[in-house]
Amino acid sequence: MNSLFFELVYNVVMVMVAGKRGSVMTNIFGPTKMLDICDYIPLLRWAGFKGMEIDMENLQKIRDGFLQLLINEGRKQIGDSSSVEGKKTFVQALLSMQQAEPEYYTDEILKGLILPMFTAGTHTTALTMEWAMSLLLNHPNELGKVKEEIDSIVAPGKLLDDSDIQKLPYLRCVINETLRLYPVGPLLVPHLSSKDCSVGGFDIPAGTTLLVNAWAIQRDPKLWEEPEAFKPERFKGFERGYDGLKFLPFGIGRRACPGSGMAMRLMGLALGTFIQCFEWKREGHNLVDLDEFTGITLSKVKPLEALYRPRSSLTSLLSQL
Repeated sequence: MNSLFFELVYNVVMVMVAGKRGSVMTNIFGPTKMLDICDYIPLLRWAGFKGMEIDMENLQKIRDGFLQLLINEGRKQIGDSSSVEGKKTFVQALLSMQQAEPEYYTDEILKGLILPMFTAGTHTTALTMEWAMSLLLNHPNELGKVKEEIDSIVAPGKLLDDSDIQKLPYLRCVINETLRLYPVGPLLVPHLSSKDCSVGGFDIPAGTTLLVNAWAIQRDPKLWEEPEAFKPERFKGFERGYDGLKFLPFGIGRRACPGSGMAMRLMGLALGTFIQCFEWKREGHNLVDLDEFTGITLSKVKPLEALYRPRSSLTSLLSQL
């Protein structure tokens, strides 16, 4: 399921960015290390400790070439009469800004704006969907509730549409509960203290790298009832707030994830469509393994495998796709 979800999200991002699908680049846009020993002992950077710095530089050269290719293709598409009027890709929109302010919107700036779409917006969304399906397979009653909710909203013989997502509050509860239990960015992104300060009784010098442990906050028994339990109902009535700063899978404030809205809609549409169209079962009688592999992202130790078959009521519709 992991590779299936990633391919789906990657192609959605590619269509948004460049207006086309493309070969899945897991090798250059997969999770990478934000921090390594060279960040703490800069002297090692000069020596290329264990090749970390060299590997990162080589990776960036490959990414840079790929992104430059997308920009060059976008330039060729500008003015093409065959393009759909009124619709622009992300690259084309950036190129329009470049034409207006060429001294600021250089190709380097454009590549810097495009890169996070792939590095921060693909694996994170795919991993969350994998965790969500794993939890639902282990909790068939909750899976049934999502299915019933979708069937009550979507007319027979029709597929779930983006406009239906806001009418599916329980599905949103499932996604939020998944993000609470398994935030794919468990330590959020590194911050730097701009001045000396005190946090929770600890003195923090200026220039200190700070990490927020969202995983621990969202499982804190002082903040959550039955914190280890999968209970989507706890998010009923929850609308975009941070619930006393105890739920922060996308971060908070000016440094919060700018793609959270897109991620929530995409996860809702993808998971909802999978649940609407197919019957799902665990592989074997055992529960899905939920062991965590902790790194820069929170992934499953054992990738999800599941059994599925088309729902009889939608077999005819699916055969036409």
